[in-house]
Amino acid sequence: MPLDDLEVSTARVPAGEPVVVDLELETLSDGLVATGTIDAPWTGECRRCLRPVEGRAVVEVREIFQPRPVEGETYAMGEDIVDLEPMVRDAVLLALPLAPLCADDCRGPAPEEFPTGSAAEGDRTRPETPVDPRWAALSGLDFEPDDRDE
Repeated sequence: MPLDDLEVSTARVPAGEPVVVDLELETLSDGLVATGTIDAPWTGECRRCLRPVEGRAVVEVREIFQPRPVEGETYAMGEDIVDLEPMVRDAVLLALPLAPLCADDCRGPAPEEFPTGSAAEGDRTRPETPVDPRWAALSGLDFEPDDRDE
């Protein structure tokens, strides 16, 4: 099933991509138990180098559905229908990485490609190298104390 608006921090399930739900439903005296796996693709940006990264969130679930759910513990069900979407959304959102990495040994932006220090700050002895546009907003920050506060 495709689910939209599944996003946390810098990871998201691409719009229109299918979320695969493979569940077995068992009846209880006062509800159902859903047991199985949920598999969703995700994309995001590496927390160190900001390059695109993708992966899969695979979650094993075992959840209870009841006519009178206990908030935060069980999910609601109707007399003849069970809406799995809230449970699937919760499971996928909890499985998405909050700060994805492209590789465990990622060292961040390539210094040759996006220099920092004197070349990026306008040292005129060397040709000016463009600053990585993903970091361009940081050039507007001013860390000098304001003389008006004295």
